[in-house]
Amino acid sequence: MEKNGSNRRIGTPEQKALLPVILGLSWPMMLQGLVHTLVRYVDYAMLGSLGASATAAVGSTSTVSWVIGSSTSALGVGLVAYISQAIGAGDEQKARRASAQSLFISLVLGIVFTALTLSISGVIPIWMNVSPEIRGDASRYFFILYTAMLPEAVSTILGMVLEGAGDTKTPMKIAIIENLANIVLNFFLIYPTRTLSIFGLEFTMIGAGLGVSGAAIASAISIAAAGLLTLIGLFRSDRISPRGFGYRPDKKVLFPVLKVALPNMLQRLITSFGYVIFASMINALGTIATAAHTVANTVESVFYIPGYGMQVAAATLSGNAIGAGDRKRQRDQAGVIITLEIAMMLFSGVLLFIFAPALAGLFTHDAQVLALCTTVLRMVAISEPFYGVSIVTEGMLQGAGQTKVPLVFNICGMWGVRILGTFICTRLFGLGLVSAWACMIAHNLLLFVLFASYYSRGRWNPLKK
Repeated sequence: MEKNGSNRRIGTPEQKALLPVILGLSWPMMLQGLVHTLVRYVDYAMLGSLGASATAAVGSTSTVSWVIGSSTSALGVGLVAYISQAIGAGDEQKARRASAQSLFISLVLGIVFTALTLSISGVIPIWMNVSPEIRGDASRYFFILYTAMLPEAVSTILGMVLEGAGDTKTPMKIAIIENLANIVLNFFLIYPTRTLSIFGLEFTMIGAGLGVSGAAIASAISIAAAGLLTLIGLFRSDRISPRGFGYRPDKKVLFPVLKVALPNMLQRLITSFGYVIFASMINALGTIATAAHTVANTVESVFYIPGYGMQVAAATLSGNAIGAGDRKRQRDQAGVIITLEIAMMLFSGVLLFIFAPALAGLFTHDAQVLALCTTVLRMVAISEPFYGVSIVTEGMLQGAGQTKVPLVFNICGMWGVRILGTFICTRLFGLGLVSAWACMIAHNLLLFVLFASYYSRGRWNPLKK
């Protein structure tokens, strides 16, 4: 994409040699995302068997959870940039010192967010306009879930530290264990003791019958286990273990990490709030539109997994190349990553377009919802390759420690196109869900143009002469 740079065809021996490196970093993240998404489907299906109120109680505070999760992972972005550049420069001592600081960051963030979330758990359902009859369940679910905020911060931040050091397999394995444990615990904690029949054989299955609270306990235990396993994984790492380094605040590490992380945190907070506004405008369109939007979002989330898996590889390898001062490797990596991303997102877009009715049919049997959901899914399928380019380009910028410009781009796209456009289309012109998704697609296309043009100019790149 650079004017003087990357050949987007994978043709040179150097570029071909990069393929196993890039795929080795990205496939564990893709598998991790796939497992997480599929388990979420199962999770909601298990709760859905208890009735709509149980599903609503759990889902009603999910937007707040997105905000908290985004804030936590934003700090991880700063550590990924710092550590990947240190490793690229061959300075493992610097990387290990940052690893030790990640423990301090996780501890502080976990304690602060635990105090905050538990103190507001009673009023969150009121702020989110949750129906009075399910506010009690929603509040209890939120409270129980965030008793595990400290291990969640540990799991998120230390997992990104491992990824920044090039170890994406350990976080993948931990995520698989966490999600499978969540399903098993759900099975015992949500449902009461009951009689099950398998292949004609009946037996009694013990259950706690805790319903929504049982789902929260299952998630909290699974998160706590993931936090402990990630901590163990970090200390056992040959490359990034913090053993032998102090855990007190180190300004030489914290300042550059926060310089990268804070704009990214602000971006994610503003974007998450934008999703809340966008969802509220769609909810105002009626039950059919809301149901179709929910189903389409659920289906679509699977098809973004390749993009975000490649983003991790892009950030890590970009930081490595910059740390090593290797301009040629940086150009070669960019060419391979962008080519792979376009190919994968084009393939996923074709699959989404063809199988949209069948995929939507897994979640709804209402003819109106199915038809509307199919329409918007096929619309967004066409934009998949373009959005994929902006995802990996942002990853390369993150590896270079550049997060201020992506902040501006995402604010312009979310508020200037998606939110404003949806307001004009739905509130002023009385158009429906299709117009709202058209604004969302326009937002994605704008990000493609902005990121591609900014990246190609090369001003972000410290290696550019």
